Amino acid sequence: MKRLEGKVALVTGAGSGFGLGIAETFAREGAKVAVVDINEAAAKAAAEKIGSSAIGLAADVSKAADVNAAVEKTVAAFGKLDIVVNNAGITHRNRPMLEVEEDEFDRVFAVNVKSIYLFAKAAVPLMQGQGGVIINVGSTAGLRPRPGLTWYNSTKGAVHTMTKSMAVELAPQKIRVCALAPVAGETPLLSTFMGEDTPERRQLFMNSIPLGRFSTPQDIANAALYLASDEASMITGVVLEVDGGRCI
Repeated sequence: MKRLEGKVALVTGAGSGFGLGIAETFAREGAKVAVVDINEAAAKAAAEKIGSSAIGLAADVSKAADVNAAVEKTVAAFGKLDIVVNNAGITHRNRPMLEVEEDEFDRVFAVNVKSIYLFAKAAVPLMQGQGGVIINVGSTAGLRPRPGLTWYNSTKGAVHTMTKSMAVELAPQKIRVCALAPVAGETPLLSTFMGEDTPERRQLFMNSIPLGRFSTPQDIANAALYLASDEASMITGVVLEVDGGRCI
């Protein structure tokens, strides 16, 4: 039997990168999936690639109206909502903390942190009584911060703390809340994390990962699949490092 048979999942930032890997893997394991991305064309293309078990939805995850609409459309299409993966995220370019402009700071916190609040407001009432799983994508940046990404690092620290607090508060309602902490991966954000995409810069980042490679969307999807499945029914509040040993 497929590990997510009969489940309905909503994955944000799923038009590319980690989110796409998660959406594809969840669908392969039997879930119906709402592929949510700020880029509508990317969301719809990803859903079309996955097939009839997926729908593509456009949403800015920092806006309540967009979040509410995405949840409503998911339920309208599939009848319920069991799993939410808060994967959408952005960063400011790697540079000294005082060079980051206020509007950049606000946007990074809105997308990376406020979005979790908004999806909780929209999704938790639907999960009450039936149970559910919320997976927040944090980062090794919130556990072992790198210079040049101070404000981004801070958002991921917030994600980890929110996850633990949500897990305790929602446990009586049989809603599990976990986080993933990926190390830098082969995604569209990688060059922004590094500041400049050069072979030397890539090697510098890779040298900090004991297993000697960046993470892949499939690495993150495999971890998300486990946390979303009934195999993890006794696991909540964890921040699972998918980092090749980076945080040791």
